[in-house]
Amino acid sequence: MKLYGIKNCDTIKKARAWLTQRGVAVPFHDFKTEGITPALVNQWEKAVGWETLINRKGTTWRTLPDELRNGVTDAKTAKQLMLDKPTVIKRPVLEIGDAVHIGFTPAAYEALFTGLAGDR
Repeated sequence: MKLYGIKNCDTIKKARAWLTQRGVAVPFHDFKTEGITPALVNQWEKAVGWETLINRKGTTWRTLPDELRNGVTDAKTAKQLMLDKPTVIKRPVLEIGDAVHIGFTPAAYEALFTGLAGDR
């Protein structure tokens, strides 16, 4: 299990607090400072699709020049943007085994971790 994001992101803070309150220890990878690899982006894109990974509501997306935003039309161009500007990736990215979960809401994590507890 691993959590990816940016440590100063409010959504990341909420997700990490939720996990900590429930005693779930998850290694954290800050992709703003530690970067991400093409292999990671490929894995996430295969799991959830590039459209889900691009955070079109975030500050990074909104401040991109029009030609960059308009140039994201397929997986290839989206992957390149995510590698060039990791802050455009929707956060958090939570890997649990081969599964990839994007975003955070308490209800979604509750359902996810309740399901995991039932599998043990």
